[in-house]
Amino acid sequence: MKRLFALVAFLVAVMPLNAQRRDSVYTASEQFKVTKVIAPVSLMTVGAFCAFTPAIHNSVDLPVREWVVAPYGGEKFVPLVDCPETYLQFAPAAAYGIAALCGAGEHSLFEQLVTGVTAYALMFGATQAIKYAVNAPRPNGGIHSFLSGHTATAFMGAELVRLEYGIWWGLAAYSVAGATAFLRVWNNWHWTSDVIAGAGIGILSANAAYWLLPLERKLFRMDSKLAGATHYQWQATPFVASTPVGASYGLTLAVQW
Repeated sequence: MKRLFALVAFLVAVMPLNAQRRDSVYTASEQFKVTKVIAPVSLMTVGAFCAFTPAIHNSVDLPVREWVVAPYGGEKFVPLVDCPETYLQFAPAAAYGIAALCGAGEHSLFEQLVTGVTAYALMFGATQAIKYAVNAPRPNGGIHSFLSGHTATAFMGAELVRLEYGIWWGLAAYSVAGATAFLRVWNNWHWTSDVIAGAGIGILSANAAYWLLPLERKLFRMDSKLAGATHYQWQATPFVASTPVGASYGLTLAVQW
């Protein structure tokens, strides 16, 4: 564990985490393109079609649930507080925020903060509206099953990471989002169709937040407030040290302006 932490500390220390000033034109993530909505809308459509078409629901959702509950004699209920995905869902968004605090990414800290809040507001509003409008039964007997809010939260964070930090960091975040979706089904809280549609809502919300950023930039006058974004630098360096009473872990944060 100590060696792993030391390796991570070294890699983070040598990586440049400088705040970057955006160009005067919109970045690629801020530009709306029809092709960007194909994947999330397809996921939402497939999820809804699977959930509300009895033949497909019976051939997809029900067999998966039977596989999940088979070891438990046909019943399985895991309390929400005991579900790891209850906490795992926030990991991609947390990574997005931590990286922003360290000055990484093509947008400033305030721009990423605004984008993250906007994405969450869009995602939460959409999922709650759909949940209460549909009021579908959960596989464990609960209500408001369609669609999965946990999955939407995780995929929203993963897409934010991908848009801001590139495909490789995005893949890591998406692996966490995929695990969240799997656990929602495995713990018998959602049907497969719920998590498919939830993934689509999350991805679409993240993209929509970046499309709205130019408008919010004008609304909050970010150009004037953050024109000097390149005049500061952040450097975060984790460390591990040996002490008489055991190992000591910490994080050093340096700010230069």
